[in-house]
Amino acid sequence: MGSIGVLLVCQVMPYLEQELDKRFKLFREWDYPQKAQLLTNHAASIRAVVGNASAGADAELIDALPKLEIVSSFSVGVDKIDLNKCKEKGIRVTNTPDVLTDDVADLAIGLILALLRRICESDRYVRSGQWKKGDYKLTTKFSGKTVGIIGLGRIGAAIAKRAEGFNCPISYFSRTEKRDSKYKYYPSVVELASNCDILVVACPLTEETHHIINREVIDALGPKGVLINIGRGKHVDEPELVSALVEGRLGGAGLDVFENEPHVPEELFGLENVVLVPHVGSGTVETRTAMADLVLGNLEAHFLGKPLLTPLV
Repeated sequence: MGSIGVLLVCQVMPYLEQELDKRFKLFREWDYPQKAQLLTNHAASIRAVVGNASAGADAELIDALPKLEIVSSFSVGVDKIDLNKCKEKGIRVTNTPDVLTDDVADLAIGLILALLRRICESDRYVRSGQWKKGDYKLTTKFSGKTVGIIGLGRIGAAIAKRAEGFNCPISYFSRTEKRDSKYKYYPSVVELASNCDILVVACPLTEETHHIINREVIDALGPKGVLINIGRGKHVDEPELVSALVEGRLGGAGLDVFENEPHVPEELFGLENVVLVPHVGSGTVETRTAMADLVLGNLEAHFLGKPLLTPLV
């Protein structure tokens, strides 16, 4: 397969990049400061694109690659891929579901605990020597809190299962009610937010879920409520979130994702009721390696004429 051209449009873990380079003719987009030069010289030989949650294949790139056969995402999210264009042109699309479910769900619980128990702030309290001046202030317990989940797919269900271990009542919102679910269903996000202490965003990013967390939802969650986002940054109207946190209309937020990554609103940096992490939901060695193996397995299956491992289109 060494003659098959693969375009890598984002930085990935060294293992994946090395294996792509070993098995295919790899083109790294960042090696070409002028994208036009890359397309002019190599478009005819590129048969696959590898991207991730932040970079994929839009309509312009797809049209510029006449031999493109498959787009493989090193991510479960595919909102950076023009799926309709791929369907129109018969281009296959794969992602990396399941293998990252546990890590993302673990991080959601970690953000809740860090936020309610003020773990990050307590750590700074000890390191700065302030403990010698007196005990740290009381925090808030997680056990028993009502958890509302937006999106009860693989990751949402895994978060629910973990929260049950903390004796948390679970409720959810999704496009349709899950008839086999034991959790309470709310037909709107506002109703869900009005009836939970902790609201977790765990749905795919689509046109319908863009800014699904808006001022109305934030106000429904209220000054004692907590928002956790391990979905996508664009699920949340970020200016509304910032103003609600600054004004005290929202109790707190644990955020793994942001609207314009890696740029984060600086107003959040000084707030004690916010925990910020740099989009690391799937960021363990074990999971990223499994994700890389899925990308490689899908590409090899396609070019060997075998069934794809995790097909989307």
